[in-house]
Amino acid sequence: MNALHPAPLTRDAFRAEILRHLTYTVGKDASHASLYDWRMALSFALRDRIVTPWFHATRRTWAEDHKRVYYLSMEFLIGRILEDAAINLGLREVAAEALADLGQDFATVAATEPDAALGNGGLGRLAACYMESMATLGCPAYGYGIRYEHGLFRQEFENGQQVELAEDWLSQKHAWEFERPECAYTIGFKGQVETQRGRSVWVAGESVRASAYDTPVVGWAGRWANTLRLWGALPTKRFDLARFNSGDYAAAAESETLARTISRVLYPEDATYQGKELRLKQEYFLTSAAIQDILRRYLDSHSDLRALPAKVAIQMNDTHPALAGPELIRILTDHHGIGFGEAVEIARACLGYTNHTLLPEALERWSTWLMGNVLPRHMQIIERIDEDHLKAHPKRPHYVGIVKHHEVRMGELAFISSHRVNGVSALHTDLVKARLFPELDALHPGRIVNQTNGITPRRWLRMANPRLATLVTEAIGAGWEDDLDRLAGLEGHVGDAAFRERFAAAKRANKAETADWIRRATGTTVSPDAIFDVQVKRIHEYKRQLLNLLHTIAVWHDIRQNPNANHVPRVKIFAGKAAPGYVVAKEIIHLINDVAGVINADPATRDLLRVVYPPNYNVSMAERLIPAADLSEQISTAGKEASGTGNMKLSLNGALTIGTLDGANVEIRDHVGAENFFLFGLTAEEVLERRKDPDHARHAIMESQMLQDVLQMLAEGRFSPGQPGRYHGIVDRVWNHDYFLVASDFASYCAAQRAVDAAYQDGDGWSRKAAINTARMGFFSSDRAIRGYMRDIWNTGSAL
Repeated sequence: MNALHPAPLTRDAFRAEILRHLTYTVGKDASHASLYDWRMALSFALRDRIVTPWFHATRRTWAEDHKRVYYLSMEFLIGRILEDAAINLGLREVAAEALADLGQDFATVAATEPDAALGNGGLGRLAACYMESMATLGCPAYGYGIRYEHGLFRQEFENGQQVELAEDWLSQKHAWEFERPECAYTIGFKGQVETQRGRSVWVAGESVRASAYDTPVVGWAGRWANTLRLWGALPTKRFDLARFNSGDYAAAAESETLARTISRVLYPEDATYQGKELRLKQEYFLTSAAIQDILRRYLDSHSDLRALPAKVAIQMNDTHPALAGPELIRILTDHHGIGFGEAVEIARACLGYTNHTLLPEALERWSTWLMGNVLPRHMQIIERIDEDHLKAHPKRPHYVGIVKHHEVRMGELAFISSHRVNGVSALHTDLVKARLFPELDALHPGRIVNQTNGITPRRWLRMANPRLATLVTEAIGAGWEDDLDRLAGLEGHVGDAAFRERFAAAKRANKAETADWIRRATGTTVSPDAIFDVQVKRIHEYKRQLLNLLHTIAVWHDIRQNPNANHVPRVKIFAGKAAPGYVVAKEIIHLINDVAGVINADPATRDLLRVVYPPNYNVSMAERLIPAADLSEQISTAGKEASGTGNMKLSLNGALTIGTLDGANVEIRDHVGAENFFLFGLTAEEVLERRKDPDHARHAIMESQMLQDVLQMLAEGRFSPGQPGRYHGIVDRVWNHDYFLVASDFASYCAAQRAVDAAYQDGDGWSRKAAINTARMGFFSSDRAIRGYMRDIWNTGSAL
């Protein structure tokens, strides 16, 4: 198979490995084994094959003293690991054959694996793709995150409303991790700062222990494997037996309660002070554990901390790990006696910051009181960084800085602490320069660079869409999995009618499978011959699920008014979660479900229009829906989406995009061709101009009878007859507070959707466009993105 496993693994040998683990690791015999038992045995057998390249990579990195990349992220949305690992090891078919010999089906067994609840959306999935690409490219790296006990939440619907339940993914043993109890660090909070022997010393008032759990991440062909190290919080004080025996049970468990709270939930609700304090503690917990681990590893083989940037690159994935700068400076100055100015320069040379948003509410800000209370020494360091930056740049405008209006601005902290700041699409990077950090960009020209996001083709084509992957391999040969630019070779086949027929057949089969799953998951029957119109992402006003839904209502109304017109059957598929405290997003979810209930029950329209909203969107659901999609909804308000990666996954799998010129849509359209992309809406510049008119929404509504009709139906309670006023708030926002310009883009969006209908009626023409989308998506590989980071930000190379 490769240099690390020169002898091919036979089905007989692998079957024996599965049985060995079933007996000696799981403790079951084959006649009494459950699906869970078989999955665990299979997982352990595959994990054994990852350990060899994992150890090899670690030993080689130490022996050759390679520079390491450390990727800090609050999210790693890794999804199911089993099949992905089997594919990267080249053992998918062998494993399936071995299981079949044992009377088990690989797909059935693999489907019992829970999704790791370590992320929310694109930020976490990007981190997972990047970890896999770093392993594929042989870039020595560690990912650092938190081992959330419950993750975000499991979404269910009750009477159409989102209900958040605790995610229980760790109720089963996580087969892929190795616990490292010997690797643990103390993380302090609160207390006070003292001066001892001329140095500042932070005396923490609270503390927890960060204990490591390692998951190997294997790259393509098993040539290299890196480590995803997740931190679990443990108490620093033992259980207080005396208090327990005296009857004070709560006090006896205080230290354990604090620790478990730290690593329990991703993004705890921060509407309260306690919630804000917990989120800040989580972010420091991650960054402090990571920085301590990085320095421990460096000092194991090096003595001069001033040379740290030559061997260490630290990437902050968004502002959540922005405390990495102050923490590294604190340890360098307070523990190792390095001067403050020099410590700042060392930290800056190590650190990079990836910006993922232009939304003001997503750029974290903490009150100085909260920061000073929870992290008093770091507050001092942050103020000193800000003061020194102002001294170095006396012409810095008075309104620019890290500490302003009794707040610590984490975006500015991350920028000033880093030697490189990158956006994640060409448009986004331009907007970061022009709108987000224009003054800092002027003070530090060249610091902001672009690295357009990418996705791993191993998971998002080879694994998620085996029918299309097989067709690609038959057309252009093997090897495209780690050289996605080779997809361009498909263009020579697009003119072949037989190829287009096979391409369309693969999509039709995917849709039929997904239609069956939709029926089982939601009770709704849909036709695989209809357009599968898919919008799967976080529910947020700027992503404009509401615009899609208003169009859905308009289509339903048109079918009822004009039943004899040539309507194209369509299935509108929504999926995604809303943040627990995001009232408007949850109201939109309720409306989607209410609209679905009315439309799906209407005998006059249900053969032409269906609305589907399966709950609890996650990576595994994405792997099911994306290969079946015909139309990819990428309809955010221009200037708001940083990049997107769902748009890339959908296009790679042969879905055509309907979208605005926002985020990576711009680059996708450039690559696939304007004729293979349904463009609509205002540009980012036009959005700014339109908002200058306070009555922009009213003007747009009055110019569209269709939109007036839709809003009137909502106002009358057509979709909430038991509570007619339920959606008056949404109607009022569209008329009077339409910041995200749903009304202004409605007419253009509807026109683009009519063009979709016309194109879909030409089945062969649609297949040609879809195949060209797949053929021209080579640029959007995460391998290309990681090569850019290695070259432009991390200054490192491959160890392969």
